[in-house]
Amino acid sequence: MEFSVNHPILYVLVGIIIAVVLAQSIYFLARALRRAKEKGIDPKIIKSTISSAAIFTIAPAIAILVGVVALSKSLGVALPWLRLSVIGSITYETVAANNALTALGLGAGETITDPSVFVTVLWVMTLGISIGLILVPFVTKKIQGGMNKIGMKDKKWGEIFNNAMFLGMISAFLGYVFCDVGLVFKGDTSGLVPVCVMAVSAVIMAVCGILSKKLKARWLTDYALPLSLVGGMAVAIPFTNWLA
Repeated sequence: MEFSVNHPILYVLVGIIIAVVLAQSIYFLARALRRAKEKGIDPKIIKSTISSAAIFTIAPAIAILVGVVALSKSLGVALPWLRLSVIGSITYETVAANNALTALGLGAGETITDPSVFVTVLWVMTLGISIGLILVPFVTKKIQGGMNKIGMKDKKWGEIFNNAMFLGMISAFLGYVFCDVGLVFKGDTSGLVPVCVMAVSAVIMAVCGILSKKLKARWLTDYALPLSLVGGMAVAIPFTNWLA
């Protein structure tokens, strides 16, 4: 049987897994509704909470869809759909997949035809993200407790510590963006493409943040990520044609 990244059996397997996840969501939603009624919570509040949560789920869903589209050229639709629908992260999955493809001598947009390559990329994406699931039960309580102690002693330093941890995480991805900038000194400007794309995405994100405060539009904050992603992908095309 000829291998294909979009073979129907992959959709069946992924569909089963996602169906289980959806069943869990429905189960806990039903339990939450039953408990809310037992507590005597106003039905209007319950409906408002459900509708608000459903509406604000659209924003991250758009970002996930962008990630699926970005990875579908090389990995098909089934695998990105699975990885970004369960415990995946768009900032991790795209980097992990591209790194694995590069290590195997393939381009980011090159379709996989070798099943061994497909399985290798799958394992890289899966094992990398699973580390968080393993570490959370063992280290989260200690880290959170330490952060709470710092915050209780000095609120300002607690905020600085939280921001420093966040910036440390972001810096790991910045290395991926700037790693090929040095090629400019060799006459190759292709390394500037991710830098320019990141700059445009950052500007879009900043504009969304400013407008959300000026216009007092909280919904704009929730849609800032997908807007910056889509905007970055859109400008990547002309930047690639210009610099690569």
